[in-house]
Amino acid sequence: MHFVQADSPPLEYVLKFCELIFNTVHMEYFRLRFLLLALSLLLGVSLSAAGYFRYHTEAQTIYKKIFELKLTEAAAMTARMKASEPDNLVVHHLEDYIDFFKIFVSEDEALYKKLLPNLSTRLDRVSSGDETSPYYLYTQAEIRLHWALLKFRFEDYFSAFTDINRAHKLLLENNTRFPDFLANKKDLGILHAAVGTVPDNYRWALEMLSSLEGSVEQGKREVEEVLTTGRRTGFIFQQETQVLYVFLLLHLDGRPDAAWQALENAALRPAETPLHAFVMANVAMRTGRNEQAIRWMEAAPRGTEFFTFPYLDYMLGVAKLRRLDTSARKHLLTFLNNTHGRHYIKEAYQKLAWAEWLDGRESGYRRYMQLVTTQGAAAAGGDKNALKEAQLGKLPNLTLLQARLLYDGGYYERGMSLLNNKQESSFSDFLNRLEFVYRKGRILHGMERYAEALETYDRTITLGQQNDAFFACNAALQAGMIAEKLNRKETAKSYYRKCLSLSPADYQTSLHQQAKAGLNRLGR
Repeated sequence: MHFVQADSPPLEYVLKFCELIFNTVHMEYFRLRFLLLALSLLLGVSLSAAGYFRYHTEAQTIYKKIFELKLTEAAAMTARMKASEPDNLVVHHLEDYIDFFKIFVSEDEALYKKLLPNLSTRLDRVSSGDETSPYYLYTQAEIRLHWALLKFRFEDYFSAFTDINRAHKLLLENNTRFPDFLANKKDLGILHAAVGTVPDNYRWALEMLSSLEGSVEQGKREVEEVLTTGRRTGFIFQQETQVLYVFLLLHLDGRPDAAWQALENAALRPAETPLHAFVMANVAMRTGRNEQAIRWMEAAPRGTEFFTFPYLDYMLGVAKLRRLDTSARKHLLTFLNNTHGRHYIKEAYQKLAWAEWLDGRESGYRRYMQLVTTQGAAAAGGDKNALKEAQLGKLPNLTLLQARLLYDGGYYERGMSLLNNKQESSFSDFLNRLEFVYRKGRILHGMERYAEALETYDRTITLGQQNDAFFACNAALQAGMIAEKLNRKETAKSYYRKCLSLSPADYQTSLHQQAKAGLNRLGR
């Protein structure tokens, strides 16, 4: 039985009626949009979205507190800002900075998993904001970049690459819309520099998972443009950009002296905030200024107003060990007692073992090396090498260990006086002979005795190129850097290519990355 009224209209009339209604509503929608646009022009405000982006004085103060690692105070300030200005969406950008530093500094995986849902929540909030603001796409990109770095830290590589790819596309689009927006260029410059150092054997993954392309030189120019313009215009993120530029020069461009000089322009305050102390000490330790690094880290403030920074204790322990100061133990133990992460734990126990061996205690060395095998994770390069040493079960040669530590600290004269008491033939073990030649080359390099250093590096390459130890590969890289410094471009290229032709068991990615950066600087 059909209950259709006799006067029901045919289906085609119903469809036409629906089409008419749709067109009418559609037209009214556009009329409404036109009226809203006209009103916004008359009133001088944007009515296109409920949320707006305003980095006013209070927001900038919160940003400053975050970079001082006063995260509890910063969180309280963001809560007040959300209550007083619920539609100012920069608060979500600031809260994301707080989450980033909490996780990155603590390396707490449980905290990472707990806070990870904030990624999608914040993206939803900022993407509901004013599309006419340069911060609209920028904050989305920044939030993705923050979490990409954290995902890399916790080995969620595919998701990290996905976030970087999306962030890059957002930044490119934003750069088209707002070509003079400096914050956008800050992030693009760092991304372009980073992708320029990816070794060729990893290019396939980059091309498959992202739209990124660029070079160190391109990225460096972009960041330098931001810094130059920012000094003139009072750029909000100027100090952050300067620090990123320092690390670009140090880690991506392989120019430690330039990084040190750039650090002087960052106006950091190591006695006032542990994060500034970390940045300055990190660069100092990588440029042979170990004593200065120790002074900065010892003067760094500690207390309840600052977020706990265990890695600073690890760094201080390593710095003291580099001058053969075995009071380093207390700092390494403080790190182990306070860290919530799983990185650097094996390395910390390895350094404690070295301190024991420097003091002539074989039993202490073996006790701590046993802990290397059971504690922490072997995900990062340094932890992997510590585990490898523990599994080898051999006492390191004391002279070579001392020379290694003294070189790393920039104590070149002390290191050379140790090695001058030995000859290559003094060592019965092949790897010890190879390391002796390599360590001598590194110290000669540090002393700027370049001709002797190159000769010693050549000997290291000849001896070690058939071995899977990293000595020959790094010798080729360092020889390339000397030749480049002396403006012997073709010789430098030859050394960099030699580095890329070797495949050591340790540090290969890092060494190849630096060699590729060298070839890019020289135009291949």
